[in-house]
Amino acid sequence: MTATVNVFLKDGVLDPQGKAAHHALDSLGFSGVSDVRIGKQIIINLNTEDKIKAEAEVKEMCETLLANTVIEDYTIELN
Repeated sequence: MTATVNVFLKDGVLDPQGKAAHHALDSLGFSGVSDVRIGKQIIINLNTEDKIKAEAEVKEMCETLLANTVIEDYTIELN
């Protein structure tokens, strides 16, 4: 089973990378962009087919290491 974890800054947290990308896109003529937020994606291959166990394990991974839950949120997708 594969878990895809998307980690992104919470609303209201300053995102300097997103601001820089937004400015660059604007400079390149992409004027229809109102905001850019930068995050990260983590793909984890798991040795289980038990979806409930996998989700609980990946959630624990996020809470302890993969995401700084003070300033970041995350989503988990299992395939």
